[in-house]
Amino acid sequence: MGFDFTVDERVIDWQRRIRVLLDEVVVPLEQQAFEHGVTDELRVRLQQASRDHGVWAPLAPVAEGGGGFALDDAAVLLEEAGTSLLGPLALNCAAPDEGNVHLLDQIATPQQRERFLSPLAAGAVRSCFAMTEPVPGAGSDPAALRTRAVRVAGGWRVDGRKHLITGADGAAFAIVMAAGGNEDGSGATMFLVDTHDPGWVVQGHARTIDRMSLGGHCEVRIDGVVVPDAQVLGEPGLGFRYAQVRLAPARLTHCMRWLGAARRAHEIALRRAVGRELFGSPLTGLGMAQALIADNEIDLHAARVMIWHTAWLLANGSKGSEESSRTKVFVSEAVGRIVDRSVQLAGGMGTSDELVIGRTYAEIRSFRIYDGSSETHRMSIATRAARRAGAVDRPR
Repeated sequence: MGFDFTVDERVIDWQRRIRVLLDEVVVPLEQQAFEHGVTDELRVRLQQASRDHGVWAPLAPVAEGGGGFALDDAAVLLEEAGTSLLGPLALNCAAPDEGNVHLLDQIATPQQRERFLSPLAAGAVRSCFAMTEPVPGAGSDPAALRTRAVRVAGGWRVDGRKHLITGADGAAFAIVMAAGGNEDGSGATMFLVDTHDPGWVVQGHARTIDRMSLGGHCEVRIDGVVVPDAQVLGEPGLGFRYAQVRLAPARLTHCMRWLGAARRAHEIALRRAVGRELFGSPLTGLGMAQALIADNEIDLHAARVMIWHTAWLLANGSKGSEESSRTKVFVSEAVGRIVDRSVQLAGGMGTSDELVIGRTYAEIRSFRIYDGSSETHRMSIATRAARRAGAVDRPR
């Protein structure tokens, strides 16, 4: 058995150029974004700089102007982009657009590619993915969908409520998941919904602890939106199957980006610790500080190896459902630990936006919930393990 962790020269070149982009353009704009928010004007400025540095949309197809990197190669690049909270936005590899580009590339018809994928990959528009609903609707349990689609002349009528829809304010279109699609009304279907339709109403933003997502996390009302057959994404009734096409890679790209953010928080805290003296000793010479540093180093390495392995499986054709669940749980919790320790190591300033660590701390917490909560993934992992154990004929 051979393991090859060699990184391709093209990946190394892009990684270097991403680092230059962040140092020269992106990081200097962070404090402005922390204070005044992330705007479309800022997005356009950052994305033009990304094009100028030759690192545009690493995961988007080459035919759509992107880098065309496989998921395992992209692990290096998205981690580097994630070292600034603005980095993924600059490179057009931030959620939800990055996941939607992947889904459209896999499933969209030629006409849908031209109308929806091409402008999204080019950064000409933004999008959102509308599945999550207010209780008792879909959340950790997608089967609880309350938004419904019914057949009408020439297409489908969609009605429902969505909430916490990232990027909905200002999105040009939404990929909406609705119950129905089969003749008996069962199943689920994905629809490409134009957000200028009067039945698509963004009612407001949830006031979440994070604030760096362009377009917010929105409450959306869908009232009698009629979607033509040409804007059904994939086949009616198969929406849950298509959701898996998006979710496993999207979980992993979240892990990549947040690993970069956690790495930077650790590096900032470590540089600060190296230069500090407490109680007559360098901070890095004190045992309790050393424990924080060492545990961060261990979590960073373990998280990276899990991401690389799962990305390699997916890049080579595996569904990787269980592996992506394991990775999502471990990485989401590990990066939380890393940033928390970094706050502690940096002291009072570690809680601040000025040192970046405090803002990262607030942004990263929800990662343990979206794209499947840790508890939901643990349930799935345990169920699979029990199923395997039950299938083994153990000696008595």
